[in-house]
Amino acid sequence: SAPGAALFFSTYEFLKVRVNSLGIGDPAIGHGVAASFGEAAACFVRVPTEVMKQNMQIGDGRHGVVETFRKIVAQKESNAFMSSILGGLYRGYGITLMREVPFAFIQFPLYERMKVIWSAHRGNDVTSYQAAFCGSISGGIAAAVTTPLDVIKTRLMIGKDKHGVLYKNAVDVGRRIVRDEGWRTLLSGIEPRIMWISIGGFVFFCAY
Repeated sequence: SAPGAALFFSTYEFLKVRVNSLGIGDPAIGHGVAASFGEAAACFVRVPTEVMKQNMQIGDGRHGVVETFRKIVAQKESNAFMSSILGGLYRGYGITLMREVPFAFIQFPLYERMKVIWSAHRGNDVTSYQAAFCGSISGGIAAAVTTPLDVIKTRLMIGKDKHGVLYKNAVDVGRRIVRDEGWRTLLSGIEPRIMWISIGGFVFFCAY
């Protein structure tokens, strides 16, 4: 988590000022673009960690970190990013970006805009706790909107359904979920997702 966050914020802060200096008009666009690139960078660390964690959680508990890593890298038939070298280690990288980029594009412009409005209302800069509250609310909204992408991403990272049939791509995952389980399954876990991202966002932005 820490390396991913470091990559995200170093990229976000570097690009935020530079994109907005191009004179594109609405600062929200610059914030969204910078946050999107930040997420793309962070996912280089986040995705392998998620793949490892999920494979260990659904395993029989007999394999440790090293054995799980070897098993994932040996999956050369995977259609994951650079699978010929890294196997299934980056399985779901594309769909993770499809979740994280919209999430960032919603959260950070909202976060920055809420701070501006609150600062104007107070006549002073927001405090760290007030900024954290803005991050919490914007994160909760973004979490709700991107829940279907999160469900698809999780299934794709696992790689196969409960019958052992491999997923082909994100579209295949979504189609099979709707066909076999109903569209409401795409909203699975929306309440806890909103809750933990809102709470985590408060702590995260308070420290930020």
